[in-house]
Amino acid sequence: MSGAVSHAWAPVALPPLIDPVMPRDPNENMAVSLALAGLAFVVTLIIGRPIVTYLRQKKLGKQIRVDGPQTHFVKTGTPTMGGIMVSISVVLITFVFNLPGRLSMLLPIGVLLASGFLGAIDDRMNLVGGARRGMTARFKFAWLSVFGVVAALVLHLPFPYGLGYHDIYIPFLGQFDIGLAYAPIAAVAIIATANAVNLTDGLDTLAAGTAAIAFCSYGIIAYVQKQVGVVTFCFTMVGALMGFLWFNAHPAQVFMGDTGSLAIGAALATAAFMTGQWLLLPVVGFVFLAEAGSVILQVAYFKVTKGRRIFKMTPLHHHFELLGWSETQVTMRFWMLGMMSGLIGVALALL
Repeated sequence: MSGAVSHAWAPVALPPLIDPVMPRDPNENMAVSLALAGLAFVVTLIIGRPIVTYLRQKKLGKQIRVDGPQTHFVKTGTPTMGGIMVSISVVLITFVFNLPGRLSMLLPIGVLLASGFLGAIDDRMNLVGGARRGMTARFKFAWLSVFGVVAALVLHLPFPYGLGYHDIYIPFLGQFDIGLAYAPIAAVAIIATANAVNLTDGLDTLAAGTAAIAFCSYGIIAYVQKQVGVVTFCFTMVGALMGFLWFNAHPAQVFMGDTGSLAIGAALATAAFMTGQWLLLPVVGFVFLAEAGSVILQVAYFKVTKGRRIFKMTPLHHHFELLGWSETQVTMRFWMLGMMSGLIGVALALL
């Protein structure tokens, strides 16, 4: 059974014991969220320098694909695992300012930490001079699946076991109850988004910049819905990602690695499901969709045609590099696409 909700912007109700506090003035909440974004930026800058220094001293350098663009060979040995500075900043600020009175924030924080830990293990196995080139795809997918399923169950199960989400909002039509289908859809989306952001992380500033735009979009959506905790979490992520970009600006001093990309992607999908506007995730995260889609299409076409290719190289950003675009041209143009798709996503959410 399903039924449309007449007010498109009616937020998904959380159990009162999970998020009991709603501000009297929504603008006050936005001011606090933006201030915490600034604080996350400053904290990330402060902890970022010693983290980069430590990674460099321990020679935790990234291996570069030998079949990739030749311009990337100079990046060999650049410290990786820099995504840890984003996680530390977000977790610290969330526990101090956003978690009290909003226990639902344990979910995105838990997803961020679990996925980041998995990514850190993969990064540690994929260092210059290492005996292995990261964990196997099956092993990584299996653990991401575990995290995705657990997060989906927490989202879907009723209080006190979970948050009780079970709706889909469709632009122009309204909000519908999809029942048990919610959990598997949420699990697949969290896993897919984590992998999509991971594939996007191939150029300086590309993944962090487009992720910051996506979190900003969902922060605005959550603000209109008066979802206090989600607003603050999203803008805290934006501030931390901007702090990371200080060190990731071309030529990068550090890469986020799977430590950052898997965590950021999984947390983004979780935040999207907490707003109820998860159907717009492919719109808001269009760049991530295009990057992952290019890989899927390339592999499928290669197998069907027995060796032919659609793109010069995937993920998609490498295709444009081989067409002659500079790295900064690719990243800036993808940022533009990310900004426009974020605006469109917010507009669709308002309908």
